[in-house]
Amino acid sequence: MNTAPRRATLSRRTAETDITVELVLDGGGTAEVATGIGFLDHLLTALTKHARFDLQLRCRGDLHIDDHHTAEDCALVLGAALDQALGERAGIGRFGYAYAPLDEALARAVLDLSGRPHAEVRLDLRRPTLGALAGENVGHVLRSLAIAAQATLHVDLLRGENDHHRAEAAFKATALALRQAVATTGSDQVPSTKGVL
Repeated sequence: MNTAPRRATLSRRTAETDITVELVLDGGGTAEVATGIGFLDHLLTALTKHARFDLQLRCRGDLHIDDHHTAEDCALVLGAALDQALGERAGIGRFGYAYAPLDEALARAVLDLSGRPHAEVRLDLRRPTLGALAGENVGHVLRSLAIAAQATLHVDLLRGENDHHRAEAAFKATALALRQAVATTGSDQVPSTKGVL
């Protein structure tokens, strides 16, 4: 069984964003996130805490335009770091699923670290913004994360009235599913009949 630390360090610089990410999969849930968007920091910190990763993420983005490039690119770099840290994905649980409540809100996430990128995210948020983050970008972050991580992710908001609660429950459910899926099983086998993921 491979006992090398599962970690990744990535940087991405474009005309729109400048991002650095350090991710440790077998961490303790410590997050240092600074995207320039408070609610995005809040969601990524919750994801890190409940997945039990360690994450340092710094972004300087073109927030004078809007939040889209920063939100999307942070998710893409984080997803790519997750993909890199998983390596060939031998000895992992691969699948994860979880429900997470936050007061009146309840979310479900189902995840397959399949190597096949696909995302279905149904949050139906009502508010146009949550802090400085556009409501439409909450789901977009989850979709972008899944695509870059080469994962299949389904997230559904089952109930809830408060959009802050709804969004946070979705990220917490995703985190719990990630924790299951990346967990090591003691095997050195790739969990696929194809032999690769």
